[in-house]
Amino acid sequence: MSDGVRSSARPGAGHLDHPLDQMGALRRTHACGAIGADLVGSEVVVAGWVQSRRDHGGVIFVDLRDREGLVQVVFRPEVAADAHARAGDLRSEFVLLARGNVERRTPETVNPKLPTGEVEVAVRELRILNVATPPPFPIEEDPGADEIVRLRHRIHDLRRAPLQRALRVRHALYQSARATLSKLDFLEIETPILARATPEGARDFLVPSRLQPGEFYALPQSPQIMKQLLMIAGFERYFQIARCFRDEDLRADRQLEFTQIDLEMSFVGVEEVLAVLEEVTVRAWRDAGGIELERPFPRLSYADAMARYGSDKPDTRVLLELVELTDLFRSTGFRAFGAAVQKGGVVKCLPIHDADALTRGEIDRLESFVKKELGAKGLAWVRVSADGSWQSPIAKFLSDAERAGITERTQARSGSLLFFAADEFAKAHAILGRLRTDLGRQLGRVDSRAWAPLFVLNFPVFERDEHGKLTFMHMPFVAPVEEDIALFDSDPERMRGTHYDVVMNGLELGSGSLRNHRSDVQRKIFELLGYSKGEMEERFGFVLNALDTGAPPHGGFAFGLDRIAMLLAGAESLRDVIAFPKTQRGQDLLMDAPSAVEPGQLEELRLRITPAPPAPGERAR
Repeated sequence: MSDGVRSSARPGAGHLDHPLDQMGALRRTHACGAIGADLVGSEVVVAGWVQSRRDHGGVIFVDLRDREGLVQVVFRPEVAADAHARAGDLRSEFVLLARGNVERRTPETVNPKLPTGEVEVAVRELRILNVATPPPFPIEEDPGADEIVRLRHRIHDLRRAPLQRALRVRHALYQSARATLSKLDFLEIETPILARATPEGARDFLVPSRLQPGEFYALPQSPQIMKQLLMIAGFERYFQIARCFRDEDLRADRQLEFTQIDLEMSFVGVEEVLAVLEEVTVRAWRDAGGIELERPFPRLSYADAMARYGSDKPDTRVLLELVELTDLFRSTGFRAFGAAVQKGGVVKCLPIHDADALTRGEIDRLESFVKKELGAKGLAWVRVSADGSWQSPIAKFLSDAERAGITERTQARSGSLLFFAADEFAKAHAILGRLRTDLGRQLGRVDSRAWAPLFVLNFPVFERDEHGKLTFMHMPFVAPVEEDIALFDSDPERMRGTHYDVVMNGLELGSGSLRNHRSDVQRKIFELLGYSKGEMEERFGFVLNALDTGAPPHGGFAFGLDRIAMLLAGAESLRDVIAFPKTQRGQDLLMDAPSAVEPGQLEELRLRITPAPPAPGERAR
């Protein structure tokens, strides 16, 4: 039986149909979820997996499941004795093909929770197409299983309705993007997976070359350079459903490999690109979610987003905003605030009015949270009591003028609770931005919109890394805003870029920019980033040479398709909208990847595995 099923070793195998002719001439006529009252009296053939089996006094009921839903099939001995006898051995996840007549259920047995709950199929013929080992968890909406168990048994997990719905959302997004962008005259063009390493802000996955020993391909972090080359080559409008790879730490909204809706346009400015992005987003929500988004999308500059919300991807439904206080503390006697300002940092405040629901215990919990999770030194706060006095550990350090300034800026009044952050720019905003979102939702300070799309514009071109070195904020190909070109030599950190993000409900859906289409501007950026002329030519010569062949003004964008699917499917993790995801340690538990390879493969590639260095305190062997 080398070509068939080894029935002697499998559960229920005595009733398994012949493995080479399991279906015979019988073929499915209807999906399980499509059996409705309109088919009463009709003969149908359904196929799927056994969701559950119940024996009620000799009548056997089976909930049969396929990707379209569930239908109840019934085995009665007086209708089909052979089928009834064989149904006695059915177990969860057996694969069946059943022929029978659609009948209306009696009123007391109607299941209003099922679209097919008014009817059932009285089976006349049964084919057991395959038996199955018991599932490791129930194939239900909430299986009650640990995620590690679900990932290890991903085939069973993918049979659950939430994941089936999520992958349908992905399918709808693919079709929507292709239809929308094709209608807008974009051409779908594939770019290489085996490419050259380029600096894009994350580690590359490297692939050793057998034909060029000692040299490596890099899996693309994005098709960025390739799509720019397509613009220079004259294709004018490109898009691709692109697979991308980044060797970085994982989290709920990040995976080692992910999918982008990638696009690029020639002879455009920011407004033309934003019009396309709005159209793609609106169509995606309509096609994949049946949702109409309000247009036009609101806009915020990066500077305003950070100042008001403490985040470059704010959820604008949360009604709390930050207040700037830095100038009030330039000559303060309060050392904790004054030291931050003297080091070039900021003092910001999150005022929450009518905040009696936040107890002192809750404040202590928040302080512990920002210290442990966000790296804060502490969390200064002030509560304004009913008589207007300030209850606060820091009140005694503040002058009357400082109190008056804080009161005026924050509109503090009886019942107000003020949270302060005094730190370098990024950290202070991260602390209060997170508190703003968490406390706004906790206290119900959220408006009624289900969806809040937003364009965030004019990000800085440069920022400083942890060592104080000038680096790019997003990528080195972002074109500066025209009026900021003069700052190249005098104050490059103040230069704004033609960069834009699409944000939805506080989640970044993607980002893009206009690109440097002149090689002199691109070379200047590389120079500011610390590249010598030789390094520029070695790493980017093919790009610079391409720009010199006559590059049109161009710009583009990349949507994170996985993130859009996560939002529209109502999932909490990207892993719930990807068929075969990785764990937070980058492992595929189903296929046991990554894994070791044969020594011969390493020899072909001229690679050698060296032992890991000993951990601190561990003796070398």
